[in-house]
Amino acid sequence: MSEKRFEEAMERLEEIVQGLESGDLSLEESLKIFEEGMKLIKFCSKKLEEAEQKVTMLVKDSEGKYQQQPFEVGDDKED
Repeated sequence: MSEKRFEEAMERLEEIVQGLESGDLSLEESLKIFEEGMKLIKFCSKKLEEAEQKVTMLVKDSEGKYQQQPFEVGDDKED
C-alpha cells in the first residue's frame, strides 16, 4: 500500500461502507471492495497504535521536576 494518510484511508473506508450498504454492487464488486476495506482497516489500526505509543504525559515528580511518562488508557475509576 502506498504511503497513504490516515484521513484518506478513513474517507475511502466511508465510501466502501456506503457502497456496500447501497446494495447496488455485484457480488464480485462487493467482495473486491470488502477486501480493500479490510486492508484499510489494518492500515488505520496500525497508524492508531503508532500514535498511541507516541503520546506521553508530563508528570510532576515530588521534587517539582517534570518527567515524561507513557500515556496509558485504562479503566481507572475515581473513588
